[in-house]
Amino acid sequence: MRSIGARLTFWYALSATVTMAILFLAGYQLLETRLIHGLDQLNEAEFRQLQAHLGADYKKLNSREMDERIRNTSESGSVLFYIAIDEPTADIKFKSHNLRGLEIPDIKGKRAYSAEMAGLGDLRVDEFLLPPFDVTIATSARSVHDGMREYAKVCLALLIAMLVASLGIGLGLSRLLLRPMRAIRETANRIGSDNLSERIPVSDVQDELTELSKLLNQMFDRLESAFDQIRRFSADASHELKTPLSLIRLHAEKMLGDGDLPAAHAEALLVQIDELARLNQIIDEMLFLSRAEAKAIAFDLKPRDPARFLDNFAQDAQALAEHTGRGFQWTHVGKGRAAFEEKWIRQVLLNVFTNALNASPPGGLVTLTSEIGGGRWRVSVEDDGPGLAADQRQRIFERFVRFNVAANGDRGSGLGLTISKSIIDLHGGQMRAEPAVGHRGLRVTFEIPTVAAAMLAA
Repeated sequence: MRSIGARLTFWYALSATVTMAILFLAGYQLLETRLIHGLDQLNEAEFRQLQAHLGADYKKLNSREMDERIRNTSESGSVLFYIAIDEPTADIKFKSHNLRGLEIPDIKGKRAYSAEMAGLGDLRVDEFLLPPFDVTIATSARSVHDGMREYAKVCLALLIAMLVASLGIGLGLSRLLLRPMRAIRETANRIGSDNLSERIPVSDVQDELTELSKLLNQMFDRLESAFDQIRRFSADASHELKTPLSLIRLHAEKMLGDGDLPAAHAEALLVQIDELARLNQIIDEMLFLSRAEAKAIAFDLKPRDPARFLDNFAQDAQALAEHTGRGFQWTHVGKGRAAFEEKWIRQVLLNVFTNALNASPPGGLVTLTSEIGGGRWRVSVEDDGPGLAADQRQRIFERFVRFNVAANGDRGSGLGLTISKSIIDLHGGQMRAEPAVGHRGLRVTFEIPTVAAAMLAA
């Protein structure tokens, strides 16, 4: 049981049912003791009545006279009582007719006990002293056993009812008790990098959940402050760095423009200008990623025709492929419209397509396939290169991760695919890398919802 509510319900029902079962067992013992004590009192009353009928001169009575006096008493109670009178130094003086010649069991050392007698069943036996006689009076314990069986049946039915009721009560109580926890969970799920100002509601009741809510709110305060500092740093750093970098580049270009530098120095300045441009690009990409992760970029998502968009992109892709000595082909299947912004999806395609060109050998082929179906617009770009291992495909969308750099001479920042994935995420889509068809090369695929699917999800 992974749910806290389910565990609370289970333990509440178990504890309530076990407690009730213990009370029923204790009640069973007490009731049985009281009923048996009642039989003992009934036997004692019969003995007192027998003693009264015998009279004060019972010691002088012979066997015939004693039998006559006892019969008058015992026969009226023969349905309830079994009576035997004997004298230790002589033969048995008297037996009630309902014993049918049988002897009442005798347990040495006990005056009151339960016994089972063949033909008569369970008996409650009490022995009384009427010197010089021993008087044994027994009565059937069947009523006690029948009553205890009925009690056990009622207890069992009540235990089942208690179990069912406690499950329902426990479920209700757990939902009531965990309501603040659900509020905390829902609020925490809503709080993200784009919504750090929301806080968990704190009740007036000072309990553990209130303390937890306050602690989480304090943590969110610190996170919001940290995020704000990071955002300000990213914006300030990009802004403050661009100005000195631009000045450095201007001075370098001016020195090149003078034309009086040695060839080695001129070449060094060209490398410097190239690296400055690359550094500016990295700054722009880092700023974009920071804003994308904070969801601070507003996209103009409008329903557009992917086929028309890809037809325009394919012309530029064909020119790039021919310029690098690679081949290019593309296909599109299906009809429909998807909500996307052409500028950003074009950047995604250029990033993926450029990587595919760099990975493919001279004369290799880059293939773009597009398909609309199942509520998704799916685009895949396959290269003809060596491909990547499984662990590399898992890391390909991480920042500053580049593979096969020495082979293709790629001097990119390692942020292209990271930015591409952020753009696709902001479009409500997914992006992944997998082996190309035939397990040679790499296939990068992104999917975004079509217009009908996006409306249905909304």
